[in-house]
Amino acid sequence: MPAAFSISPAIDLIDVPRRIALSGLPAGAEVTIAAETPRDGHLWRAQAVFAAGADGSIDLERDAPLRGDYAGVAAMGLVWAQTGQGELFPADLSRPLETTLTAAKGGETVATGRFSQTLMADGVTRHPLAEDGLVGTLFLPAGEGPHPAIMILNGSGGGINEPRAALWASRGVAALALGYFGAPGLPKYISNTPLEYFARGLDWLRAKVNPLKDFVAVAGQSRGGELALLLGATFPDKVSAVLGYVPSAFVHSGQAAADPAFGRDGPGWTLDGKPLVHQWQDNATASWKPYDEATQTRRNADAMRTALSDPAAMARARIPVERIAGPVLLLSGGDDGAWPSDLYSLIVQSSLLAAGHPHEVLWKNWPFAGHSILFPHTPSTRIAHRHPVSGIATTMGGTPAANAEANAGAWETALAFVRRQGGLTG
Repeated sequence: MPAAFSISPAIDLIDVPRRIALSGLPAGAEVTIAAETPRDGHLWRAQAVFAAGADGSIDLERDAPLRGDYAGVAAMGLVWAQTGQGELFPADLSRPLETTLTAAKGGETVATGRFSQTLMADGVTRHPLAEDGLVGTLFLPAGEGPHPAIMILNGSGGGINEPRAALWASRGVAALALGYFGAPGLPKYISNTPLEYFARGLDWLRAKVNPLKDFVAVAGQSRGGELALLLGATFPDKVSAVLGYVPSAFVHSGQAAADPAFGRDGPGWTLDGKPLVHQWQDNATASWKPYDEATQTRRNADAMRTALSDPAAMARARIPVERIAGPVLLLSGGDDGAWPSDLYSLIVQSSLLAAGHPHEVLWKNWPFAGHSILFPHTPSTRIAHRHPVSGIATTMGGTPAANAEANAGAWETALAFVRRQGGLTG
């Protein structure tokens, strides 16, 4: 019997892990399995060498590689261990990501296989938004609804997170990926971003989709996680639930996404035309030295920790999360290179519990993961990079394996949280 791959499911949404097995091999044979995925015009690739079992099979759910681009048992290791250039997703999200598997023994190809990861389920529709000064993209689930709704906010890289919104819609949640800087029709920098902009976005989303049980959540990552908590505290009547991916417990300055005219210590957010007090403001201990003078890879978190030694300044900048009028989900990494999201999440959780918060407060932390807790079953190897706004090389922390675990676990947790709180069944 010739060697052959068994891949299940062969076609499904990107958040579904695949079982990849290879049979029909000589017992004990060393076989190299490579996975290649075209991503936005660039080829991403990973490979590993396995030994066939006594039954002549290799099962990625069972077998660890002898050597290669990842170690240990990992069903999706050949995906998250991929490296390459460019973006992870195609511009056209209706196009699935196609991964080709090749098995070679002694330099000769013995089997090939293929599977597809889709971002948009059948029936999901995409609707660009450019009205009332709002810029973003709305993704609507298939079917009449009503559906719970969620607003998706990016972090300091700016832009519009369409892939995440598309996946939410594929799982039955109306999702607005709202841009606020770094996209056509929007400011280039985060500096002095008015919170009223997001209030308009929430009102627009609610009016547009008439959500199930009037449920409109806000989910953001990094600066977007800070922003999600800030919006929940500022507009509690508009925000039904908050999802903070690697969030902050404090208002931060412009930092790496700042307009050079205001500098990285200038304000990031405004309300009623006035800048919000941030953690660097009149802080006696805050210093950029650990970041600026780093001799190896820079970690923004090292600078952020210096500010914590001025409790009065941090108290002034603390987000008043006790004003949030709904459930809160916090997702963090213990090796966060951007800022200490695990400590920040602990502070948020403690503040809510101390205030007797009447809604669910859930915190999930992955101790060895970094800041890039993003998307399930995608490459997690891009850890050190140049910031897309400042251009400064920095590290987000974690390891590919730990970040991959966090990516999958965070999405599973977030989806269950929104389904539970938003009244979505099935």
